[in-house]
Amino acid sequence: MEEARRQENKQVLKVLEALKRASQDLKNKPSCRKEDSNSSAIKALLELETEADNILSKDPNLSSLSNYLSNLKNLVNNLEKSQGGHSIRSFLRRRVSNHEISRVAESIETEIQAWIDRESVENLVKVLQKSVDEDEKVKLLAQFENRVLQGFNRDLQDLVLKWKVFNALESVLCNSKSSKRIREKSAFAIGALVQFNKDVFVGEVLMGPTVRALISMASVGSIQVLCSLIRSIKSPLVDEIESNGEIPKIISLLSVEEPSIRVMAMDCVLEIGYFGRKEAIEAMLEEGLVKKLVELQRSELGGDLIDMGRFEEKENRGVCVGGVEIESRGKKEESRERKFLESRPFASCVARFWIQMEVGEGLRQREKRAFKQEILSSVREACVSDSEAATILAEVLWGSSP
Repeated sequence: MEEARRQENKQVLKVLEALKRASQDLKNKPSCRKEDSNSSAIKALLELETEADNILSKDPNLSSLSNYLSNLKNLVNNLEKSQGGHSIRSFLRRRVSNHEISRVAESIETEIQAWIDRESVENLVKVLQKSVDEDEKVKLLAQFENRVLQGFNRDLQDLVLKWKVFNALESVLCNSKSSKRIREKSAFAIGALVQFNKDVFVGEVLMGPTVRALISMASVGSIQVLCSLIRSIKSPLVDEIESNGEIPKIISLLSVEEPSIRVMAMDCVLEIGYFGRKEAIEAMLEEGLVKKLVELQRSELGGDLIDMGRFEEKENRGVCVGGVEIESRGKKEESRERKFLESRPFASCVARFWIQMEVGEGLRQREKRAFKQEILSSVREACVSDSEAATILAEVLWGSSP
């Protein structure tokens, strides 16, 4: 029974997607002159209306859509009747009819999207709870994430709350028996929901097990979502991470073998440095963060931003045409640094961490000064040579205010 319903909905969805595309074209340019390319949109829409009659009549949620299609048909007929006249009255009638057609086309598009949202949200929750088809779960999670990232929609939010989508996603994320792929997709969907409406979903993140699950999962995707959540929720989330004793776990990821995880953990450390209050920064420093950063800067993926000039000379020969720079100085500088850090993600990471703290939102000015001295002292202890210490200390001092 359930499978038959799903197959029927697929057929409905196919017709509705075609209707939606035609209505979008018509909304943008509501003309029905035969020589106008958009007359094909009207023709397609009216042909689909005939095809859709049987389908729409079976679903009470689509009754409004059926009415809009009937209205559209009448409006198009009226507009065609006024095409031959050249009087002011005919001109005004055509303008009014075009406006009405555009408005009805927009209503058709809205009704179709509402139906798609209802079906997709309900289907997502049911599949997450019951299905064993991993590919289907991945597909539905990706579709949901993309839909939510299109921006706030009150009707969609009501559906998400009605079907307890956040709880379903969180349950999958926290289920260690689920595959990493499914858990990461669920995590990205949670991150998208927070961007969709912070007022509603930030509280869910702060009160639930989402953050602990992301950190314990310790994958590239999970830490990427954690970084996104820190940027969205800011200091309150860092406070929660610190109070739950999760800072040491994040710092430990800087020492794992997988380079991509170390890089993502570095991004997370930088986010915490920007938004973290005194307690969070202290917790990181107590875990030997500065020593780890010095070691990373010393590694093959490290280096100093001063090396960027040599990197650019090797990578970007011939960037000028006829002696004229292609990019503006500001954009060129930003592009240089981005490319360099893509190949050397731990370059100057000690100074970059300090700069995040200095320009960030979490610390008072006197706390920043105190931490600066502590970082400088830790750098001296962690370096294996005077030249290494001099380079890193200079970067910290020159890259900051007095």
